[in-house]
This record gives sequence, structure tokens and C-alpha cells, in this order.
Amino acid sequence: MSLTDTQNRVLEEVIEGLQDTPKHISSKFFYNKVGDELFERIMELPEYYLTRSEYEILGNQKEEILQSIGLNNIESIIELGAGNAFKTKILLKYLLEQNSDFKFQPIDISQNALNKLGNDLKVEMPNLNFSPLQGEYFEVLKHLKSEKKQKSKLILFLGSSIGNLSNSQTNSFLKALYESLNPGDFVLIGFDLTKHPQTILDAYNDKAGVTRAFNLNVLKRFNDELGADFNLENFDHFPAYNPIEKSAKSYIVSLKNQTVNFKSADEKIDFKQNEPIKVEISQKYSLEDIEAFAKESGFEVAKHFFDCKHYFVDTLLKNKT
Repeated sequence: MSLTDTQNRVLEEVIEGLQDTPKHISSKFFYNKVGDELFERIMELPEYYLTRSEYEILGNQKEEILQSIGLNNIESIIELGAGNAFKTKILLKYLLEQNSDFKFQPIDISQNALNKLGNDLKVEMPNLNFSPLQGEYFEVLKHLKSEKKQKSKLILFLGSSIGNLSNSQTNSFLKALYESLNPGDFVLIGFDLTKHPQTILDAYNDKAGVTRAFNLNVLKRFNDELGADFNLENFDHFPAYNPIEKSAKSYIVSLKNQTVNFKSADEKIDFKQNEPIKVEISQKYSLEDIEAFAKESGFEVAKHFFDCKHYFVDTLLKNKT
């Protein structure tokens, strides 16, 4: 099969990860059309508390969150990534109801994702000043930093997306974010808090098997788009949570000795029986962890906003220099 330049770059990254020891695949490859649909189902599962918890925070505390910045002090709301803005719409609608003069500027590398979100918002919020920004997060933010404004930017990084980073990557990410903003700008970040280990593990191992299907779909995607020949019946989903490291990890496990061919690259990957492929990390945090990250990167913690069970926190950080 003939691949596009983008597919060839993906193929190179996938094969490099599968030839490494231990084997690994980036979770960013989960999200094709089927993956998106499966993840929407995951967010509705009774075990998956993360989405409900953050939706509760934003729904019940939107006024307090935005007034902590100042309703008339928000130049723009900038979301890192252009999903369906399911939770972000709570804040956008509230600001529109208050007649606040602001722009909504999601940043995404994918112009298609931005266009899709824009078409949706035109119908749902026709009066919204929608000004999407295509590109890498920090490149776009540094460009915006040079445009001196009297009012503040509010950066959104919701959904515990930060949990997909290791602790060292989180430090680097927050430092880069801090350096990309102006004094008086704010960041609202979603953190999944530590809790009973079984509650966390269940969120990644639902009884209906939707998370299993979501993880194994990445192998089908490689078959469809990269010319691989994974037999999904020969692989299984395995989640684990280490409460000492505060880290939930997901693996795909080979159920037999087998060889997978990537015909488009003339490459073969050998798997041993019970050999794992690491596919996802989801870090959990204590408040002390969050405040240490903030301090090390230069941010000031303006306020923590919790759900009723204290399962999740949206932390408002301020660039204080």
C-alpha cells in the first residue's frame, strides 16, 4: 500500500517504539474516528469518574473561577487542543451571558479539528468571537505573548491531559507554559487526585469492555492505515495502578509468540507470549504535588476548585511576574 508523508512519519515512530525494549506506543495514536467514538463512550461509563467530576466543578463553580480573574479582565480563552469543547462551553456560555468582550482561541496542530469545532460553535453560539490558532502550542503562545494586551489570557488544559506526561515532562511543560505567558495571565489545569486505588483502576478497566476496545483499536488502526497485520484476538488489554508512584498505566499484552508484519515498510516485529506494549500513562496527584509543580515553574496557585467527592481538582495558576 502507498502511504502519505504523514503516514510514513507515523509508521517510522510506531516501528521505532515496537522495536524498543520495552515496547511502547504513543497514546496519541488512539484517536481516529473509531477511537474518538469509543472515548466518548468511555466518558459516559459509570466507572470513569474524571469527566463527570470536572464537569461538576465547571458547572457549579464557573462564576467563582471566572470572577477570580475578573469578568471584564479576560482578553481571550485559549484552549490547548481542539476537541468538542464539551466542558469549555460551560465557561464560554457564562461569559457570553455576562456580555464579556473576549475571544475563544483553541490551539491545535490539526486545521480539520479546528474547522470541525468552529462549525459546531457557529450553530451553538453564533455570537461567540471564535478565533482558532493552528500550530504547536508553545509556538503560538509565544507569538501571542509579543502582542501586548491590557487584559489577561486564560489558558485551559482540562481533562487531566497533563496526567499523560511523566513528572519530569510536567515540570518542563509548565516551565515552558510559564515562559510563554505575560504577567497577569492565568492557566486552569485539570488534575486527577489520588484516591482509593481500586476506584482509579476501575476507571481504566470497565466491566463493559469499552476501554479494552479503545486500546485494541490502535492495532486495527495500524492495520488499516499502515499496512500491518495485527490479529486483535492475539492481544489483550491490561491496566495497572501503582499507588506509590501514583501512576495508572495501560498495556497491550501479546497472548502468544507471534510476528506482526508491516508490509508497507517491509518490517517484521516479533512478540513473545505475555510481552507487554506500554500504551498509556495517567498520573495522579496530591495537592502537595500540584503546588510543588507550580512553585518550581514560577506560577502562583490562585485557587483550587474541587468536585464534591474531592476526586478531581481544577487548579487556577497565575503568572505572577
